[in-house]
Amino acid sequence: MFKKLFGFLLGSNSASESSKVQAPANVEAGDLQGFVEFVVKSLVDHPEEMEIIPEQNEDHCALRIRCHKDDRGKIIGKRGKTITAIRALVSGAAGRQHKRVSVDVLD
Repeated sequence: MFKKLFGFLLGSNSASESSKVQAPANVEAGDLQGFVEFVVKSLVDHPEEMEIIPEQNEDHCALRIRCHKDDRGKIIGKRGKTITAIRALVSGAAGRQHKRVSVDVLD
């Protein structure tokens, strides 16, 4: 999954190929959902209670994270840095496909 999303960053060691950074051919919202799920489950103490609810309309997809109340702070992070980093990675991967994807933590 990570190789499909971010494998273009790994590239090759040769000088001629390292200058050609290519984005993956097609990043789907399901791939991004799986990425967010993997990252969030790695952060929380109660991964079995965590779920991601995708909501999609014509031009936007929202990934809503529902989790145990004690785990919200771990997902959000100090001053929101963790959720900001997750949002930046998801937005960057989705932006390459001219899509908008947001990530929210539900109460």
